[in-house]
Amino acid sequence: MDLYLHNSLSGKKEKFEPIDPDHIKVYVCGPTVYNYVHIGNGRSAVAFDVLFRLLRHLYPKVAYLRNITDIDDRINAAALESGEPIAELSDRYAEAYTDDAAALGNLDPDLEPHATHHIPEIIAIIQTLIDRGHAYEAEGHVLFHVPSDPDYGTLSKRSLDDMIAGARVEVAPYKKHPADFVMWKPSTDDLPGWDSPWGYGRPGWHIECSAMIRKHLGETIDIHGGGSDLLFPHHENEIAQSRCSSDAKEYVHYWLHNGMLMIDEEKMSKSLGNFVTIRELRDRYDGEVLRYALISGQYRSSLSWSEDLIAQGQASLDRLYQSLLDTVGDEGLTSNDYAANRKEAPESVVKALCDDLNTPEALSAMHAIAGALNRSNDLKEAKALRRQLLAGGWLLGLLGRQAKEYFHATGPGTLDEAQIEAMITEREKARSNQDWATADRIRDELTAAGIELEDSRDGTRWRRKR
Repeated sequence: MDLYLHNSLSGKKEKFEPIDPDHIKVYVCGPTVYNYVHIGNGRSAVAFDVLFRLLRHLYPKVAYLRNITDIDDRINAAALESGEPIAELSDRYAEAYTDDAAALGNLDPDLEPHATHHIPEIIAIIQTLIDRGHAYEAEGHVLFHVPSDPDYGTLSKRSLDDMIAGARVEVAPYKKHPADFVMWKPSTDDLPGWDSPWGYGRPGWHIECSAMIRKHLGETIDIHGGGSDLLFPHHENEIAQSRCSSDAKEYVHYWLHNGMLMIDEEKMSKSLGNFVTIRELRDRYDGEVLRYALISGQYRSSLSWSEDLIAQGQASLDRLYQSLLDTVGDEGLTSNDYAANRKEAPESVVKALCDDLNTPEALSAMHAIAGALNRSNDLKEAKALRRQLLAGGWLLGLLGRQAKEYFHATGPGTLDEAQIEAMITEREKARSNQDWATADRIRDELTAAGIELEDSRDGTRWRRKR
């Protein structure tokens, strides 16, 4: 099945033509680790995790890198405020991000490179740019000279004058042109720094990704992803420095950008203060529910984040798991059992995802399969439908647990599983002795604790309330 992706460089949806079908190369911009990341960062991670899963389904080998920016003025400021060593702070929040990403159901990338581990590569690219006349040294800084690149602006599709007028351009007397951007800056003894041909200093933001991609993936890659807020200036600058320091004809074949999460019609961001962290949300909601909410909208569109969106995601995910709980056929399997089984993936889900990662349509296809499973009275057919549902779930990063585990593990409640099972056993004894008052009392206690009971001829099942 052909894959079509919206390429930000062309502004069009294009058929994906890999450089090497036997080895797809993907790079996605990760977070700057100076605090816990907000759920908007989670949207980018989830969107490109779905892409990673789809590419793994379609092609034999995919190299997926998601970087960590662990050198930044915001990190330095946060460490100064907390009194914590800079490296310890960035390592702590990098580990927290990896944990949050996993809680949202994301697969581990093949590599999660850190910017500070690539200083020699950064210095080498900067020196090449100086040698080729695209960069210059000034007062301990090294800057990329934007007018030296005639193709600058092709990604954001704005003229140089428009970009200068619409951006916060740092005014500095050592700049040759207002749009020139810093690739290396001087450091003091209390800041991170490395020796370089231009003195003790540290890299600018944009050069990091160029160095990490070149070292681990080569001079040209298939797909580069990130949030739409990175399109300019970060990705525009990244293209310029990578293009001008290489003899390759093209840096990235397909640029993909996810839309922003919105709060009250404003972009969610730490600078605006209108954000909620993944860590905070995990204290209240199951990570898989959050993932469902994030993929309920198409990745390129903005998505309004709200309690209602989470509630809708939870109810929809409940229905998928309920269909697995209520039907027979390979009940012990989860979507993780189908990670490498391409034959099981339902065509309707794959077709939707191959249309520029249309996750809303893919979710609709999943519910259609679940509906057919609920209606099926044939064991062979039910097994086939369950396998389709689980295979589709793997592509979307859903249904990775057994249904009973899902309903037992999520939602509010102070009782643990052992306590609940003991109370249900006590209630069953009371019922067998026709002690209805005790049985009703136990049921009421469980209800008050957020536990729903369902009595059937096969026994009593329970789940936590939504």
